[in-house]
Amino acid sequence: MKPVDMNAADRNAEYLGIPGLSLMENAGRVIAEEVRGVTSRGRVAVFCGPGGNGGDGFVAARHLLNMGFDVDVYLLAHPSRIRSGDALQNLRVLEAMQPHPGGFNIIMINDSSDIPEVDADVIVDAILGTGVHGRIREPYRSAIKVINRADSFRVSVDVPSGLNPADGTVEDVAVSADLTVTFHRMKDGLREADPAVTGEVVVADIGIPGAAEVFLGPGDLLRLPSRDPGSHKGENGRVLVVGGSRYYSGAPALAGLSALRVGADLVTVACPTRAAAALRSTSPDLIVRELEGDHISLGAVDEIMELAEASDSVLMGCGAGTDPETGEAFLRIIGELEGTGKPLVLDADALKLVHASDVAGYRELVVTPHMGEFRKFFSLKSEIYGDMNERITAFQSVSSRIRGTVLLKGRTDIILQEGRVRLNRTGCPAMTVGGTGDCLAGVTVGLMAMGLSPFDSAALASFINGSAGEMAADRYGDGLKASDILEFIPRAMKIESYGL
Repeated sequence: MKPVDMNAADRNAEYLGIPGLSLMENAGRVIAEEVRGVTSRGRVAVFCGPGGNGGDGFVAARHLLNMGFDVDVYLLAHPSRIRSGDALQNLRVLEAMQPHPGGFNIIMINDSSDIPEVDADVIVDAILGTGVHGRIREPYRSAIKVINRADSFRVSVDVPSGLNPADGTVEDVAVSADLTVTFHRMKDGLREADPAVTGEVVVADIGIPGAAEVFLGPGDLLRLPSRDPGSHKGENGRVLVVGGSRYYSGAPALAGLSALRVGADLVTVACPTRAAAALRSTSPDLIVRELEGDHISLGAVDEIMELAEASDSVLMGCGAGTDPETGEAFLRIIGELEGTGKPLVLDADALKLVHASDVAGYRELVVTPHMGEFRKFFSLKSEIYGDMNERITAFQSVSSRIRGTVLLKGRTDIILQEGRVRLNRTGCPAMTVGGTGDCLAGVTVGLMAMGLSPFDSAALASFINGSAGEMAADRYGDGLKASDILEFIPRAMKIESYGL
């Protein structure tokens, strides 16, 4: 998982209606109060980068001035390069406060040669946040070295600049903090890091609700993998879809095209002869491998396994029908795939032919049932009743029978795996049209092929597919077709589409 949990929670809190400016205000105030806990007077130097971390520093500077400190703000990026609108707004507030009675300066750093040696009682490191990888760029690198040379008490905002918040490593240079004030909850990297880098760690509540980590939102899109500019065809995911039958060819096509729309490079659809011709006419973007017969048979297992070996993830079930031999073929394929740990999605007809006991130990698995399929898959004899909390508890208990991930589709999608729960509320009534579940399965298997975990793939797919459906419904209303969703998947994957 990418080290973006805090940023994801920030964005999701905004999506829930909590203004980002409010969170930044709380973060800056907490930092100022921690500085006052170190010393009640003196000079504070605040080093600010171009992101939200720097914005927290701007707010801290304002509160420190109100507390009677002399404050020097070192701005390590031109205002035109500040990425966060909230941070820029707080910088403008500081600029409007000049000239200020007492000691207050904003020092613009154009390049590393502009950074002076600092004489301050306390230095606040608000340079880099949680998205740190590889060698630190200038002038941030030189600023970190200046901070470490200073005979000052060093306070880092969220994580010491240069520290990898996922695993606590320092790939280049990092601030050696005396105190790190992190927000919302402890970062994994802060637990693992050298205490000489983090100093004492304080976890501060800045008003992010727990719901921001339960309900999916645009912040979770930060988990999407970045495409390497030097990558080649196939390196961003190869998907195999096994489905189709005498009567159904559209379902595997929708699933395969959804996997392409979410970013997978290559999609192969293995389908019976009776579905192959229709699939080839659907799109030139799908690679169609024809399996002899009018349903997926035991005789096709070896060929399917060869295709699976060359794929990064596999989806089975879309439009496959319920012929008993297809069920036998699926069970044999699952048994061989489980031994390899190949990521697998079971959807639609596969959930009628396969039961939970058949896949109980398969961890790299996602199943995507609606309520009726959930009951059949887990062999439940009765409905699950109660309020939402009671039902989630019951769903958790039932889903714990398998190690894989359950994406339970409904008005609120519920994603469950080994005690973890995420909820998704995107989607709309127009998505009751046939085929939208095939799109969801395709998005899920595409994300798995790109390297996301089964749980994160299922959760993100639920949010993306539902959001794309909402966008499609805005254009087509109740006349929405499942294929219309394909057009909006790329937009649903962009945080900017949600006004954040």
